[in-house]
Amino acid sequence: MPTFTALTTLTGKAQAEALGEAMERLEPAPTGVGVFEVDDGSDVWEVGGYFSDCPDAAALALLAAAFGAGDFVTSQLPETDWVAHVRRALAPVEAGRFFVYGSHDADKVPADRIPLLVEAALAFGTGHHGTTLGCLRALDRLIEDGFEAGKVADIGCGTAVLAMAAARVWDGSFIASDIDQVAVDVAEANLSANGMEGRVRCVEAAGFDHPELAALAPYDLIFANILKGPLVALAPDLAAHLRPEGYAILSGLLNEQAADVIEVYARSGVNLVKSEEIGDWTTLLLRKKA
Repeated sequence: MPTFTALTTLTGKAQAEALGEAMERLEPAPTGVGVFEVDDGSDVWEVGGYFSDCPDAAALALLAAAFGAGDFVTSQLPETDWVAHVRRALAPVEAGRFFVYGSHDADKVPADRIPLLVEAALAFGTGHHGTTLGCLRALDRLIEDGFEAGKVADIGCGTAVLAMAAARVWDGSFIASDIDQVAVDVAEANLSANGMEGRVRCVEAAGFDHPELAALAPYDLIFANILKGPLVALAPDLAAHLRPEGYAILSGLLNEQAADVIEVYARSGVNLVKSEEIGDWTTLLLRKKA
């Protein structure tokens, strides 16, 4: 399916946001609209839309004139298999003892690393992002310190790379959940690709809202690589499902958000052990008090 873009610039945030809202009412309707500030201190904003059909040039011209914007520039994007494109671009990732790779790099797996095959797909968690990498590093440090987990939950699992990493190291019961059925399907496909069918149970659930998640509690280790808002909301439930002296590895946090999350979890009796910043992102290792 072809994709068309229409882009313009104008001065002032309020005008730009108003233009963005007006674009959403165009016919044919855009599949998405974005409003972004040009990062040079000039207060110039870029407004653009994506369309599956070529947008109406006259309607765009009227919008530009009405909001004092420049002429829209319309173009058609080449059809691209983005998953294949990303797959070619992603290099393997080493996180302590773990080696995350795509099938195109199967010949690069070191003999002294634990391999985790994760293809680029429509779910988060290839190991390249600072949050997933931070979680794998935190897990590696726990293992290095002699910690063993018999029951592990991966909440918001995406590709389930974290659950798979834990299941590669320990024997026990492992469960991965995500609110998106696509991610659950991807997680199950990754387990199969790694020869780990049946090692991790994958379920569709928001937080711990699934009978199988409740039945397996309390957990020795819980991963939650999501976002600040859901992490804050999850704090009481996570604490309730974690055994005393059990660990939680949390990420999906911008560096400036970490302090708020640490405070919220401390109020639930789950306290900071270590934090690590990777680029703009922070990973937290927490432990529930005895």
